[in-house]
Amino acid sequence: MRMKNLLGALGAVFLLGGLAFAQEFSGLARVDATQTSATDTRGGGQIELSLSQGVPYRIFTLDAPRRLVLDFQEVDWTGFPERNFLATDFVTDIQYGTYVPGWSRLVMELGAPMKVDTAALSVDDVTAGALLSIALVESDANRFAQSAGAPQDPRWDLPAPQDLPQRLASNPDAPLMIVLDPGHGGIDPGAQAEVQGRTVSEKDIVLQFALELGDILLRSGQFDVRLTRNDDYFVSLERRIALAHLAGADLFVSLHADSLSAGYAHGTTIYTLSDEASDVASAKLAERQERSQLLSGTDLSDTDDIVADVLLDLARVETHPRSLNLAQSISDALTVHGGPMNRRPLRSAGFSVLKSADIPSVLIEIGFLSSKRDLDNILDPDWRLRSARGILNGLLAWQEDDAARKTLVRQ
Repeated sequence: MRMKNLLGALGAVFLLGGLAFAQEFSGLARVDATQTSATDTRGGGQIELSLSQGVPYRIFTLDAPRRLVLDFQEVDWTGFPERNFLATDFVTDIQYGTYVPGWSRLVMELGAPMKVDTAALSVDDVTAGALLSIALVESDANRFAQSAGAPQDPRWDLPAPQDLPQRLASNPDAPLMIVLDPGHGGIDPGAQAEVQGRTVSEKDIVLQFALELGDILLRSGQFDVRLTRNDDYFVSLERRIALAHLAGADLFVSLHADSLSAGYAHGTTIYTLSDEASDVASAKLAERQERSQLLSGTDLSDTDDIVADVLLDLARVETHPRSLNLAQSISDALTVHGGPMNRRPLRSAGFSVLKSADIPSVLIEIGFLSSKRDLDNILDPDWRLRSARGILNGLLAWQEDDAARKTLVRQ
């Protein structure tokens, strides 16, 4: 596989309350579910997280919604007693899993503003087992908001606004640069479905499809390809846009296989950006994307500033029609070579991942895990191959049409 990964290995940062956490550990820690608990206390909560060994960790809070975030290097969450945490008054939602390579994350949405009163990791000298004890106490909304925010580190975070490079114009004779964006990943599994006693996750399905599609695009000789992720780790929506600019993308194609109520969700659907959703189902999908982002512990407090230089309305005057043409070309080709298509295959919504102003962008729902027919298709290698070839044909048709339009404009 000639595909190149956009994301380099991230270094470790061991922070607690702004101070370095100096203990050295290695290997994968496992959760001991029998000794892990969350309990309500008077005006707060107590968390006891039992691990097979000590690992570096950091704790911080995020606002809107209020969340407590715990990062570890690295934890196997198998058997984690999620129900125990959700049975408390202070935890209203919870998510856990891989965040970035080498790091795991536990995110708890809080029912009220709280602050970390004490946090301590004790390690047994004999068994090497570790117990992380966290005491939460009442706070107020203003104090919580003022203290919330992720520790800043260049190995984790987006570059500052002034450091985001301007996308360079492509060589007209070079293959088009396409950034494929497999949705979700790591701590964010996306939609899920049960298949013969096993859980199938959207994050895994779309990554596999992205790799297969990328290979076909590369073999055509007409496109160069990059991925926003090439393994099971989390990439924020804003970082996906920034990575497309860093790659000098000519096109951005986000891939999903979501789940919606019966009657809404059947067949391949292609989305473009709009301020208002074209229908109720599209609005629900966009809301779910934002919700997954928040539950993954992403700090969105500076998002508007970070991408402000990219989201230029003037650039969209040219880019948006090209995105619409791209969606139409892919839809036409998939109708012939892929399918089955949704009865309304072209839709629009306010997907954050489509907000790059100067890169034509589409989001393709290759199918919906809530549809048995779609799920069977998505798990079928032959269907995925036909659909990938359909997308290739759509991209080739768009490339030819877009070049002709540019020629007319110059004349």
